[in-house]
Amino acid sequence: MSGNEQIAVIGAGAFGTALAAVIALTGRSDVTLVGRNAGLMTDLAADRMHDAALPGIELPDSLRFSAEADAVSNAGIVLFAMPSQAQADAARHYGPYLAKDAIVVTCAKGIDKVSGDLLTDMLERELPQHAIAVLSGPGFAADIAKGLPTAMAIAAADMAVAERLAQAISGPTFRLYASDDRIGVQLGGALKNVLAIACGIVEGRGIGDSARAALISRGLAEMSRFVAAKGGKAETVRGLSGLGDLVLTATSHQSRNLRFGIALGQGETADPAHGTLVEGAYAASIAARLAGELGVDMPITDAVSAIIDGKLDITAAIGQLMTRPITTE
Repeated sequence: MSGNEQIAVIGAGAFGTALAAVIALTGRSDVTLVGRNAGLMTDLAADRMHDAALPGIELPDSLRFSAEADAVSNAGIVLFAMPSQAQADAARHYGPYLAKDAIVVTCAKGIDKVSGDLLTDMLERELPQHAIAVLSGPGFAADIAKGLPTAMAIAAADMAVAERLAQAISGPTFRLYASDDRIGVQLGGALKNVLAIACGIVEGRGIGDSARAALISRGLAEMSRFVAAKGGKAETVRGLSGLGDLVLTATSHQSRNLRFGIALGQGETADPAHGTLVEGAYAASIAARLAGELGVDMPITDAVSAIIDGKLDITAAIGQLMTRPITTE
């Protein structure tokens, strides 16, 4: 397959493995899935199955596997598919091995907890010689790996770079839409996780689908205000990486964030470490703090943050949201 695009996907969890598999199936690229667990990578190469992450789904014969950091050295496109709070460490670990002209694509939906920065900003500091893009939108790993129709957004500062990535990664069942609004695409992906926790609390507490619909619609308004205040385009959150991802994550039990919220609503103690992949548990407090600094009104995000931090009980949070001053839509 000489002459094909060389693509490396770093992160052998469910989402990274699904992305690597669906890109490999296009046949247009040489794709390598890279992980740090040498035993796991050897098993994946031998068995062509990742039962821990994607049970029952066979991985393509053309997909390669490696536990070596230098496996990324020939790739023109490198996808970072590890959780948001692990991306800085991954940049430091794999950065020295990246090709000079490699484009790095963050595939996590979160905000860096240490700096409060968007992941593209953090990665630009860590990898200053590389173009940084972001892939986000409504797509569960299992659906992608099974070849079920999925559409997501990919954003870069340069639209030509975003369009190149969309062409390289898209396939018959996986369609990417190019954007030059990295801020809006990232914040849509991060904040919808917070709102999904809120919707899970509603479900767990049993207070009705009408309340869920209100949270989705008013949450979307919060997202738009925050994106605009951060310099992004408010209309971006009405697309795949905002509204599309929010509807999926706030209604499907495949969502870790929704399930985490349901557990809170049923009275379990808030514990973000309940799953390091519950991205919204980290994003809530970061977003609430940043919104306060920017003077952006985000009452739902504030309530979710306070509930997770143990500063507000759910009954009081509902009361606060329902007794806010009456305003226009």
